[in-house]
Parts: sequence; C-alpha cells; structure tokens
Amino acid sequence: MTFRSSSPDHPCDARIPRGIITAAECVLFDFDGPIASLFGNHRAHEVARVLLRRLSGWGLAPLFIDPDDPIQVIRDTAVSLAGSPEHYRVAELERLLGEQEIHAARSAVPTDHAYELIEQLVKRGTKVAVTTNNSAAAVNAYLERAGLAPFFGSHVHGRLSDPALMKPDPACLLAGLRSTGGAASNSLMIGDSESDFAAARAAGVGFLGYARDDAKDRRLREAGARHVVHSFKCLIDADL
Repeated sequence: MTFRSSSPDHPCDARIPRGIITAAECVLFDFDGPIASLFGNHRAHEVARVLLRRLSGWGLAPLFIDPDDPIQVIRDTAVSLAGSPEHYRVAELERLLGEQEIHAARSAVPTDHAYELIEQLVKRGTKVAVTTNNSAAAVNAYLERAGLAPFFGSHVHGRLSDPALMKPDPACLLAGLRSTGGAASNSLMIGDSESDFAAARAAGVGFLGYARDDAKDRRLREAGARHVVHSFKCLIDADL
C-alpha cells in the first residue's frame, strides 16, 4: 500500500550528481522526516510535555536546550542526571517516550514518494536500513502500517539505551552497515537534520539531505551538506 501526503513537489537541484542514489550499494534512511512525519498528527511538543510532567512528578527539573523536542529532553535529562542517584530515571523516561512514539506511529504522516523511492531501490538490489533516534518499535509499527516492512526486514536500528549514542554519534549508522553488510565508502544516508549529517560524516558515509522547507534546507547546508532535495519525486523521475 502506498501512503501519500499532500506537500508540493520541488525540482531537483541541478548540482546533485547523477547516480548519487544508484551508485550506493546501501542507503540508510533516517525515519522522522525522510520516511514519515512521526509527530505529524501527534505533536512533538505535546509528547515533550508528557515527559516534562513525568520529570516534574519525580521532583526533577533539568535544564533543557529545547523543551519542545522530546529527543532533546531525553538528552538533556541524561546529561543533567549523569553521576546522580536519579540517573536510572533516564531509562524510565526513554520507555515513556517509546510508548508515545508507538502511539504517534499510528497516525504518522507519510513522506511524499518515500514509498516509491524505497521500492525502486530494493528492486534494483540496493540494501536499505533505517537508522534513527526514534524507537525501533515505533518505526516497525509504522513500516507495517505503510506496507514498507518487507523492504527493510530486520534492518531497523533505533534509539539505544544510552542517549549519548544517539545521532550525531554514528552508532546506529554503523549498526545499519553491519546488519546489511554495506561498506561505508559505498553507502549513502538520507537525513533531514544537522545531527544526521554529522553522524554520516563520522561513519564515513555519503549524505543526501531531505528538506521539507527552505529553512531546513538552509540549516543542512550551513552544517556542511552539499546535496539537498525537497522532494523524492525528482530522484525517481530523473532516475538519479
């Protein structure tokens, strides 16, 4: 089954080299953004507030860089509680986030043309994997719902128990390469954040940015990404 959203398509940047997709023996996809908008209907800031209320109930109030980003709430809590007797709360908070992500996956908004791109890659014999800071259980729930599970199989690498190993650390990308047998030098990551780019660079993997809007495009390019697309349709149509 192919799910579609309604965002407008954008033309491909002429500077993107032909073969950037087809030359890769393995493509590692970030999940939230390139495959679906996980919090498209179950808003991220609302999930963050669930986590903050739980922390408040425990009498904890870490300092947050971005209290509207649930992933950042986990990161900041882990840093604030490092070496503290309360550090075990980080694992409890991560489980709560996982529950919220699974709930969000039931109404996640599909990214336009992601299904077609993934299907095309697999038909060509390209290995694909998901490498994400989100819960693997939530990702798998969405992939099943969207009919994408057979394409990825067991190659879904989500958030690890240690928040320090989330991107920009390359741990999940390295796990994706190990599970698929892909070589970093012949692999490509498709991501939509500065941390995705940093993780790809640390893993020695090529990077293609996906930007839903001009602001995200600008942030990716400022981080160092050379190639960014606003739509996967141009990759399919141009057979890059």
